[in-house]
Amino acid sequence: MRVIQDGVWPVMITPFTEDNKIDYNQVLKLLEWYEGQGVAGVFAVCQSSEMFFLTKQERFELAKFIIDNAPENMGVVASGHVAETVEDQVEEAKAVIDAGADSYVFISNQFAKEGGSEDEAKRGIETLISQIPAESFGIYECPFPYKRVLSPELLKFCAETGKFSFLKDTCCDLAQLKAKTDAVKHTDLKIFNANAATLLESLKMGCAGYSGVMANFHADLYTWLCENFEKEPEKAERMQNFLGAASLVECQVYPVNAKYHMQLEGLEMSTYCRTKDAAELTASKQMEIVQFRAMEQAFRENFFKS
Repeated sequence: MRVIQDGVWPVMITPFTEDNKIDYNQVLKLLEWYEGQGVAGVFAVCQSSEMFFLTKQERFELAKFIIDNAPENMGVVASGHVAETVEDQVEEAKAVIDAGADSYVFISNQFAKEGGSEDEAKRGIETLISQIPAESFGIYECPFPYKRVLSPELLKFCAETGKFSFLKDTCCDLAQLKAKTDAVKHTDLKIFNANAATLLESLKMGCAGYSGVMANFHADLYTWLCENFEKEPEKAERMQNFLGAASLVECQVYPVNAKYHMQLEGLEMSTYCRTKDAAELTASKQMEIVQFRAMEQAFRENFFKS
């Protein structure tokens, strides 16, 4: 099984040109930006990538481009698990795996229809992994079109197959996270928390890192926390307090605001999105992001000199 490194795995946003095509020049710049932030790897073709609004060809081409162009020390897990039929899901997963992804990430709500039992979800998992030869799979508890959070028992089943190494957890609940980390202890399955507010406590419990939208704003701060929470516990509390409060910005116009923030970081990235109207990021909201970035910079400067 391929090793998934502990640390930060940003959920990649997708740059588009103004005429609604994937802007691969800016995808390259984005990969460089993530590298400069010290991340362990990236989660490509996920919900932040607007995967539900990409064609089958675009999903594959984007995943392959990222795999082929990621820096040598940067891992890549990828999804795009949105097809309706099992046959299409298997075909697309095989293509991404053959392209060289470190792990193909299933969307948990694809295992069974909304309202379906855990037994149905388990059968769905068994069906998929029996038809897809791969060293490593992941799971993303994606909130769209509905949210299916895996129980500790089902997660343990996945871990004990020996084929799962990555979970992007979105339960946002420390009690559930503790039960899940306990369930997969001594297995190869690593849990990456998507929730900023619970991150520090979840790391103490045994979660492997962070995989959430705020890594598109200040991934370096999350990297510091994941690498130093045990060595510098008092500073880690300060960092957690900032990250938890700062994460409220994701309630604004995401991912438009993340793309605007990337502009402030020096990337020539359009704010065009397929999931949101870029015009929703009004002049006043843009000012909020400018001020948000100034706050980030002031915190960073003060934190690292103390």
